[in-house]
Amino acid sequence: MIVGVCRLTISIADSYSLKDKRRVVKSLVERVRHRFNVAVAEVDEHEVWNAAVIGVACVSTGSAHAEEVLTHVITYVSNGHGDAELIDSSIEIMPGF
Repeated sequence: MIVGVCRLTISIADSYSLKDKRRVVKSLVERVRHRFNVAVAEVDEHEVWNAAVIGVACVSTGSAHAEEVLTHVITYVSNGHGDAELIDSSIEIMPGF
């Protein structure tokens, strides 16, 4: 079993409150979850209203497949779907549990 983990740092320029941020983050999390069949959650910057850190996890039988799925997630988010702008991303593949 291979677990791939991706960390996405996003900026939410049109957010002026935590309520605005929640709306953008919730929408992004749901779209990524349904489109790519991965686990997604906000993992950091909970109290900052114009930024968020999103964690994405993918379980696979091969590291190449896990990395490919997470790369597609990064591409999807960086193409500007919604009000979020991708600032930084990283992928880590954890082999064999």
